Amino acid sequence: MTTNIKLKRRIGNAALGLAFGVAGAAAAQTLPKEGNYDFTSCWSGTSNVVAFSKTHTAFSYEMTGTSRSNPPGGFADKNTFRCVGTNASIDGKNTGMAICEGIDPAGDKRLTYFSFMADGKVIRETVAGTGKYEGMSTSGATVKGLGPFPVIKAGTFQDCNHQTGTYRLK
Repeated sequence: MTTNIKLKRRIGNAALGLAFGVAGAAAAQTLPKEGNYDFTSCWSGTSNVVAFSKTHTAFSYEMTGTSRSNPPGGFADKNTFRCVGTNASIDGKNTGMAICEGIDPAGDKRLTYFSFMADGKVIRETVAGTGKYEGMSTSGATVKGLGPFPVIKAGTFQDCNHQTGTYRLK
């Protein structure tokens, strides 16, 4: 079970770090057409684990969270998001996928798909956006996990990360 928790935290950080990097700005401010982002996201979720053996595990999860930008009012400030995904660890090789939806205070949304490769690489694909996010792209993402945090209830997880990069609106 410890392997599952570590895997969930590692993959959860990667997924959320990238997913939230594609969310939007606070409604009170107009987001420039391109620029840098710097924000922190925190989330919690539930998982369903298949612990077949120490070397063969899998789980599905759903999580929701929020983000705040630095400085306040920037890209991804006061956004909320939710993600669903699945991950597996087979003989030490971790793989998975997630799809995440983010919404900003103005109601504009982003949908992002993530693939987690066995070599640790994360592939992010912007699937769709509404409003100001239609046709948006991001690059240079860095994600730094701020956890792990203790598990408060069996079957749940909580974590945060700090994310930086650049974005470009259509």
